Amino acid sequence: MRVSPCQASLGAAIGLNLLLLLVLYWRWPLRPVPPGSSCRPPRGAPGVTVLLREYEPLDNDVPGTARAFAPRHPVAVVTDAALYPPLPLPAGVTVLALRPAPERPPPLAQAERLVRTRHVALVPDGTRAAPGLLERMRAALEDGAGDARIAVAPVGTAPLRCLAVRLEAREWTVRYRHAPGAPGLCQAVEGSAVLLLRTRDLFALPFPLARPVTAALFIQAAFRGWRLRVLPAAFPLSRRLPLSPEAQWKARSGLETRRRRLMRELGIKREVLPDGRERWHGCGKDTARCFGTVHAGTPQYLLSGRWTPPCCLRALRETTRRVVSVLEASGIRYWLEGGSLLGAVRLRDIIPWDYDVDLGLYKEDVGKCRWLAAAAAGEAVEDEEGFLWEKAAEGEFYRVHYSRSNRLHVDLWPFYSRGGVMTKDTWLGHRQDVEFPERFLQPRVPLEFAGMTAMAPNSAREFLEFKFGAGAIENPEYPNPSVMRMGQE
Repeated sequence: MRVSPCQASLGAAIGLNLLLLLVLYWRWPLRPVPPGSSCRPPRGAPGVTVLLREYEPLDNDVPGTARAFAPRHPVAVVTDAALYPPLPLPAGVTVLALRPAPERPPPLAQAERLVRTRHVALVPDGTRAAPGLLERMRAALEDGAGDARIAVAPVGTAPLRCLAVRLEAREWTVRYRHAPGAPGLCQAVEGSAVLLLRTRDLFALPFPLARPVTAALFIQAAFRGWRLRVLPAAFPLSRRLPLSPEAQWKARSGLETRRRRLMRELGIKREVLPDGRERWHGCGKDTARCFGTVHAGTPQYLLSGRWTPPCCLRALRETTRRVVSVLEASGIRYWLEGGSLLGAVRLRDIIPWDYDVDLGLYKEDVGKCRWLAAAAAGEAVEDEEGFLWEKAAEGEFYRVHYSRSNRLHVDLWPFYSRGGVMTKDTWLGHRQDVEFPERFLQPRVPLEFAGMTAMAPNSAREFLEFKFGAGAIENPEYPNPSVMRMGQE
């Protein structure tokens, strides 16, 4: 077989390349790649990433706080949108914007790629690094016994106070109280603090970077039964000029706005503070009520495993007090009806899952009250305290709303006597919505209800069992058992 000059040239080139590769191999041998190595640090690498999340947009010490931690730890500034005004951050400090943008990956997915360390520390603005303290917090979290999932250290000279937290999710309420003794293993703390936890725990929370940071983490931790391990050593606090009165006002206003938003996301309508004061985060006179139209007698919150929001119960009590005072001042004969009477007998209050209050009254007395008379003539009128009186669209009865915006209401049912039996012109098909003997109203009797005294039928037990059936008082049930029964939450 003859080899052409072209084939000979090609073979020589291939041989020369193989010889060159062999020489390179012997001169720079390939080293095996260690298992798990990559161009980026492995997920869950040892160390602590510092997140700066709690700061004011204008008057802050974020650059100084970042510089204090950046030499030894990765630092990220967490912001809702792009930082504005821009901050002179040290080299290597990352900015993580949480607001979604169509051209970027989901923000929390970015956060999980950014935080490569096994632990993360949420550091408040103005904190200064203390040598080895983050490492001691990490060791206390990993080496300590018990169910602690967050390590806490104070910032500044003021000590932390240990708090006990009681969640009443069905009542949309969280209660705090000071726990006795020195801080150790707590459910929450009072005071400025650095919080350290495992990265996987932080990003497993539904609201991992919500503000205010400490309130968000403590409530979410309480839902999961997590504890806090408190260290006595403190981080230094930077010396800064005091904020101007305007800046202080903006800081307080911003904090309150963020807290309201957080509580709405967490489903908390009321906070009871250690000193007994209350913070309310639900509806008011100038807002809509906390729930929508009720279908089949079953509010949506019942299907979510909750009872009537406490702000709604408070508004119903206020409305009832107003209506009762007007009816009594007008000389109108009224009485507690239906589920409201049931709540008065059972609890001296509104039933915790009820969404309105029912009062009966004598139809012939309607004209004695100017608000009711105007409503009967087809005019919706707002009284001097902002309650709205109107005729119901569903039939021949009246409603008094908490306000024009907030439609929490008291229903007023006009009854009249026919042959000794109390009847009315509109029936909505409720089980308890039946005629009854007038003798239950002769006489009416006072009964404690919702923080006041209201008039009620005599022989209340007999009246209720006439309407609801035997055992109605002792056997609570939801308004429409065919949709949801007690105990099915």
